[in-house]
Amino acid sequence: MADDLGYADLGCYGGRGIVGTAGRGKAGSPSPSLDRMAAQGLRFTQGYANSSVCSPTRFALMTGRWQHRLRGGADEPIRSAGARGNPLLGLPPAHPTLPSLLGEAGYATALAGKWHLGFPPHFGPLKSGYQEFFGALSGGLGYFTHKDTAGVHDLWDGERESHARGYLTDLITARAVDFIERKQQQPFLLSVHYNAPHWPWETRGDAAAARRIGRLYHFDGGSLATYLTMIRQMDEGIGRIMRALRAARVERNTLVVFTSDNGGERFSDTWPLVGKKMDLLEGGIRVPYIVRWPALVRAGGTTAQHAVTMDWVATFLAAAGVRPHRDYPLDGRNLLPVLQNPAQTFRRELYWKMLFRDQKALRAGDWKYLSVEGEEFLFNLARDERERANLGRLQPGRLAALRAKYRKWEDALPKHPDATYSVPATRADMARPSS
Repeated sequence: MADDLGYADLGCYGGRGIVGTAGRGKAGSPSPSLDRMAAQGLRFTQGYANSSVCSPTRFALMTGRWQHRLRGGADEPIRSAGARGNPLLGLPPAHPTLPSLLGEAGYATALAGKWHLGFPPHFGPLKSGYQEFFGALSGGLGYFTHKDTAGVHDLWDGERESHARGYLTDLITARAVDFIERKQQQPFLLSVHYNAPHWPWETRGDAAAARRIGRLYHFDGGSLATYLTMIRQMDEGIGRIMRALRAARVERNTLVVFTSDNGGERFSDTWPLVGKKMDLLEGGIRVPYIVRWPALVRAGGTTAQHAVTMDWVATFLAAAGVRPHRDYPLDGRNLLPVLQNPAQTFRRELYWKMLFRDQKALRAGDWKYLSVEGEEFLFNLARDERERANLGRLQPGRLAALRAKYRKWEDALPKHPDATYSVPATRADMARPSS
């Protein structure tokens, strides 16, 4: 899982960025390993994140359920300040998760990278099913200082602080490869949650500048060249992981999924979509989905199936032959039939809810209902992916029907009146639909 990656940042999704600007990296696509993975597997064109910001999506990825069912999933996102020691802002250890269910079925489980689902002593990866953990507990981290936005060192090996040196993207990759090499003889679940290309925008060659800045500031530095190089260096790590699977002779029977926790930010490419992180416009929630599983998934395919992050819990459990917990029914859907036959799509409705700007969205087939600060929109995404033509006045009956569906879904969710949001960007960075 990448962090804040735009829908069109990868070459296989039509990315227009070329690595090599200002002498950084090699000229060409910033994502050759992921492009190869897409060519060898299946690419979703209508894949979505559960939220347009970090931690809510991660709640859905762990539980397979709407993130709003848990108090911590309502914050946009969980912030380091005020969350440490807070017994409400996190993933409760008693709640079954993808790693806990697979662990109980005999799988080795590990997380290398970003957690962002609450802090000790109440929460943590090892309390929610992961048997191994190396990475960060918070949301944003310096790639060399390994400090969060409050200036607190936040790199851990299990529950012990780690002072490993190096570029964080490379450290995450190294731990993932090490896990594969050690666990190749047993079934395993490996979550590799990069913080790239989340700010601060630092490449492997920016160590001196990173230490000079020290604290993380959203507006410091960055450029398109730096951003694309960060993607390329993450992609190099993914290439190493794929080679480790091959060397361990387990790649044929390993299901590998790549995605992002939400849409892109300042330097990202979302073409032809509009909107970015924190928006419920398509650019804030539609993300890359690449699936590779040689034993089941044919090479070179695409699917228009509407999918969302929490579906991967149902899918992974089905692939492993593990049942969900009966007291916590999944909201996500099993995508295995689609992986086997990409044309075998099914209809479903997808919902989003954001405190930021009081945003609400529903996708039903080609149609999308969107409400931003009380202003309503109706889009036909099959004809208007850029969400520029508001058809609400032309089709008031359809608008009313979708609004009613949305309200029924929203009314069934728990209410969290004390939830908060945080916006790490200027208003100019946020796209807004025109009426």
